[in-house]
Amino acid sequence: MQSSYRVLLFYQYVEIQNPRETAEWQRSLCERLGLKGRLLIAREGLNGTVCGAVEAIQQYCLETKKDVRFANMDIKEDVTDTLVFDKLRVRVTQEIVNLGLGDTVDPLKKTGKHLSPREFYEMLLNEDVIVIDGRNRYESEIGHFRGAITPDVETFREFPLWIDEHQEMLKGKKILTYCTGGIRCEKLTSYLIDKGFTDVYQLDGGIIRYSQDEEVQGKLYDGKCYVFDNRMAVPINRTEEDVVISACEHCGTAWDIHVNCAYLDCHRRHLSCPSCQEKLQGFCSEACRQHALEENRVDPRVPAARPVLEQTISAAR
Repeated sequence: MQSSYRVLLFYQYVEIQNPRETAEWQRSLCERLGLKGRLLIAREGLNGTVCGAVEAIQQYCLETKKDVRFANMDIKEDVTDTLVFDKLRVRVTQEIVNLGLGDTVDPLKKTGKHLSPREFYEMLLNEDVIVIDGRNRYESEIGHFRGAITPDVETFREFPLWIDEHQEMLKGKKILTYCTGGIRCEKLTSYLIDKGFTDVYQLDGGIIRYSQDEEVQGKLYDGKCYVFDNRMAVPINRTEEDVVISACEHCGTAWDIHVNCAYLDCHRRHLSCPSCQEKLQGFCSEACRQHALEENRVDPRVPAARPVLEQTISAAR
């Protein structure tokens, strides 16, 4: 049966003089077409992912690309049987991906050399390269390219410090970078070049485009790719058996779906299997459960935490 919906992942670094006006146009367009998802608009460009019916998605692409600023925007498309977003969020921000350095890093002026999936695959086979995963810790722990360095960072803003601390390791090396759809590598490679590295490359279109390429079909990628929608993770390697490379941090069972800790002041993304979610009532630790009880700080969106939420409500009465 043919899938009824499509998911788009896209970005465009381009000067936007009127971010709020652009945001309202995009909001109106998505609402009219019944699309759900997330869009960020800043003076440096547009970053988005939306989901909707096939015809609506086609119309969105057509109307957005009529704008000269987005005429050449690279759009990745995936199929899905359900809507993978619950609502539409459109925000004006300082950066469409937050490296925390403002306009001192400008992908419109310089980036690493873009590699096609085939070129990236061939470079992965070389021993004289360093491959850097440009995503956060919780993303890379469920899936990454074989042999890649996966920095222990919780946010993209931590990458400049990580690079500064590892300059000796990177010095004189051919550096390959990758991320989910390509947007973070635009800034990551720009920063690397600013720091004096010259042999810098990035996977064009990111992991998603790499998986969709009919020639490489996701080769040398182990595990799944974390995505910021209700699917949580998607398979990438289409040439080998699907392998779970991560485990529940509580019991060690093979598991690759994250949950947020139900303690609102923690909210840490962690790997927890259904059994441990129930046992720990949606918290990442007993300490968080106790804090949530004492402070009445339980996230009502976490199903496993509902008994604790009811307990805090009763206590408040």
